[in-house]
Amino acid sequence: MSADSRSRRAGTARRRPRRSGAARLALAAAAALALPLAGCAGGGSGSPAHRESPEASGSSGEKAPVTKAPDAWVPGYVAKMSLREKVGQLFVPTFSSRASALAIIRKYHVGGFIYFPENFGSPAGTAAQSNALQKASKVPLLLGVDEEQGIVSRTPFITRFPGNMALGATRSTADARAAAQVTATELHAVGINLDYAPDADVNVNPRNPVIGLRSFGSDPARVSPLLSAAIAGYQDSGVAATAKHFPGHGDTATDSHTGLPVITHSAAQWRKLDAPPFRAAIAAGVDLVMTAHIVVPGLDESGDPSTLSKTVLTGLLRGELGYRGVITTDSLQMAGVREKYGDAVVPVRAINAGADQLLMPPSLSKAYNAVLAAVRTGKITQKRLDESVTRILDLKQRRGLFTAPPADPAKASARIGTPQQKATARRVAEHAVTLVRNDRGVLPLKGRKVSVTGPQSAELGAALREQGVATTAPGTADVHVLTTLNAGTATAARVGALASKPVVVAALGRPYDLDHAGRAAATLATYSAGATSISALARVLSGAVKPVGRLPVPAGGQPVGHGLSY
Repeated sequence: MSADSRSRRAGTARRRPRRSGAARLALAAAAALALPLAGCAGGGSGSPAHRESPEASGSSGEKAPVTKAPDAWVPGYVAKMSLREKVGQLFVPTFSSRASALAIIRKYHVGGFIYFPENFGSPAGTAAQSNALQKASKVPLLLGVDEEQGIVSRTPFITRFPGNMALGATRSTADARAAAQVTATELHAVGINLDYAPDADVNVNPRNPVIGLRSFGSDPARVSPLLSAAIAGYQDSGVAATAKHFPGHGDTATDSHTGLPVITHSAAQWRKLDAPPFRAAIAAGVDLVMTAHIVVPGLDESGDPSTLSKTVLTGLLRGELGYRGVITTDSLQMAGVREKYGDAVVPVRAINAGADQLLMPPSLSKAYNAVLAAVRTGKITQKRLDESVTRILDLKQRRGLFTAPPADPAKASARIGTPQQKATARRVAEHAVTLVRNDRGVLPLKGRKVSVTGPQSAELGAALREQGVATTAPGTADVHVLTTLNAGTATAARVGALASKPVVVAALGRPYDLDHAGRAAATLATYSAGATSISALARVLSGAVKPVGRLPVPAGGQPVGHGLSY
């Protein structure tokens, strides 16, 4: 429902002030319900107000007030939308520039966009861009980003947190919620209202190339409360959250970006291992669930990826788990969803499987026209289309997009990277550092001469010196600190080369490196190589901070939940 020149002129007197697209939608919806309007100023705000019905205006002895649900107007509005407008709501494409996004809005009436690093400028510039896109669209846009923190981070100016596995090591729902709140607050400041996070996968495969640190851990009973807390943190701060990747991407050695993973869990294993976090997410009121481009024969014998499986999306997610919100596909540019069917077939099959939104089609025109033709020929029924559009508009209503004021470019920078937000990130990083082994009390390091080698060694050395630890060359050191970053089996040889003196191994990435550090005197995991985690590691190594983290996955010969302190 683009704001092209005709729609801007339609029904508006020549001398009356222009209203934004969202305000026009509010007027139409309120008229349909005979409701007064609230917040119908220009710049992207405006929606049906939630007001008492005429019966509520009587005296105190009369009939009890009757109220309309905030989204009661949605079905009536959907019924009046054109076919092209409805189809457009299903799509969330990428964009190369503000001008290209405005053209996409005019032509395809899309439901939203996904931001990548190239779409960001300064916080003020990003806020202004988000406002411009919203103003051009008759229906408010879902402006999303893949901001999981940790190894999946797209926002260049955001306060940096370690990712989910670090939060798993804290075992703290308060930390998980606080990290999500900070992230959401900063995204909201620049007009982003949807985060494709948090990850709900239970990572039980150390060789998983696509999830790993993105997971809270390998125990669904520990993952679920942290996931729920993160969802609350995002959504309470005005940003829609997404639980991903359904039905569960945690046990694969294939990256669905480059191939089609097959997960051999039986239905019983899935219900015990993969399903609990998604159940928890649904109970927490998560706004969206993202599909996985994986084949799970134990759930669907067709060989189709779950994104295209009606058995998985409609049967399990909607039926067995009772999910009523928006289902979004993972990126349709990924190889895992493109191996079996062509780019014009995939979007039609995804909608018929139960998906509501189609993320990042390789060709928007091809995908849009394929869905449009499918509805016209009956391959996608009008009822099925209306179900998805209604869910999408319900989500936008629920997150307040019809009444939300535009982002404030003048205040955006001041709401990002505040001292309090940075302090929260430091606290989370410190809580995550996990001491797995400490033979002969080699730690803490204060009072010893230390050499530091490996990834981020210069940054760690500088941080140790700030904590009063003397650093030196390997030949004159009392203790060697070796950092690793997803080194795997190569860790053993690196430890062996330094073993003339006690070696401390700090895994900055996946903690599975510690499985190969048997000769080390002490081992730790930070789950992140970011600057905040390096500083936290230095404070723990020096003894300024006591380690309190616990393993969220088995590593270093120790089970989930293991962790030492001083």
